[in-house]
Amino acid sequence: MRLRSVVSVLLCLVANAGVAKTLYKYQDAQGNWHYTDKQPVNGDKFEVRQLVETRQLKPARQQRVWLEKTGDNASQEFYVINKYPGQVEVEISWNKQDNVLATPDLPRRFVVGPGQSAPLFKVTLAAQGPAASYSLQERYVVGPPLLNYSSDVLYVPPIPANTQFQITQGFGGQFSHTDVQNRYAVDINMPVDTGVYAARGGIVMEVEEDNFQSGVEQSFASKANSIRILHADGSMAVYAHLALEKALVAPGVKVETGQLIAYSGNTGFSTGPHLHFAVQINRGMELVATPFKFADVHNKPLEVQEGLWLNGYTPNAGHKQGQVGKNQN
Repeated sequence: MRLRSVVSVLLCLVANAGVAKTLYKYQDAQGNWHYTDKQPVNGDKFEVRQLVETRQLKPARQQRVWLEKTGDNASQEFYVINKYPGQVEVEISWNKQDNVLATPDLPRRFVVGPGQSAPLFKVTLAAQGPAASYSLQERYVVGPPLLNYSSDVLYVPPIPANTQFQITQGFGGQFSHTDVQNRYAVDINMPVDTGVYAARGGIVMEVEEDNFQSGVEQSFASKANSIRILHADGSMAVYAHLALEKALVAPGVKVETGQLIAYSGNTGFSTGPHLHFAVQINRGMELVATPFKFADVHNKPLEVQEGLWLNGYTPNAGHKQGQVGKNQN
C-alpha cells in the first residue's frame, strides 16, 4: 500500500516578474524628503530614479519555514526547515486523513530552532488493505511561545542622542492601535531619514526595506518597511515605517542597545513620517503586543502615553549602554 501525501502551507504564493517603475524622491517646503511613484507638483525639488522591482515567490513576507519529509511508501517522517535566526512555533494539523496515523498524534505544535529540526512526527498506515492518503497543513508564528509573559525591562527611546521627539499615538490609540498586534504600540513623530536606534539588544529576525509607498488605505497595511529584533527573553521589538533601502542590519546580526539600525521613513499604512514601535510576543500561536516602559535619562521608568516627549539615548550620560533596566540582551 502506498501513502499518498500532500503538504499544504497556509500561505498564498504569487510569482511576479521584474517590473520597472519610476520613483521620485522630493523635498517639501519644510525640508523633509519623501518618496512617491507620482511626479511631484507645486515646484517641489525632486530627484528621479528608475526602480526595478523583482518579486520572488513569497506571501506578505518571504516564506522562511516549511515542512520536509523522508521515508518510503509505508512510513514517512517529517521535519521543519526554519530559515529564521531564532525560534519559531509551528502547528501541524490534518487537512485530510484516510487510513493513516501520526506519531505523535496531530494536531500538534512544535518549537523549532534555526536550521533543520530533528524529526518531529511520523505518518504510517493504519491498516493494510483500504486506500490510504492524507494531506497536512502547517502554520507558524515567529518567536517562542510565551503564555505568561511579564517583564520589568526598560527600553531606551529608539531615537538619536541629544534629540527630542513626541509620541503622537500611544497605547490603545484609536487610529491604528486597536488590534492585538498593535494595542501596546507607540507612534513617534520624526522626520524622514532620522536615525532609528535599537531600544534593546538582541538578534535581528527579519528586515523589510523594499517598500516606498504609503497611504491610509488598507492596501498599504503590508507595505511598511520594518525590522524585528528577538530579545533574550523571547519578546520581539518591531520598528516600522522605515525608509526605503536604509536598513543597517540583516537577519542573524546581533545588535546592542543603542545601536543605529535604520532610518525613519513614511512607508505603509501611515498619515505622515513617524516611527511605529511595539514589543510583541507569541502567545497561543498569535503575535500580540505587550506593555512596556521607556527609560528616561536617569534610567527611571516613563509611563508611555500620547503627548510624551522622549529624550534620545546617550550612553555616556544617564544611560549606560547594556545596563538600561534589566536583562537588556
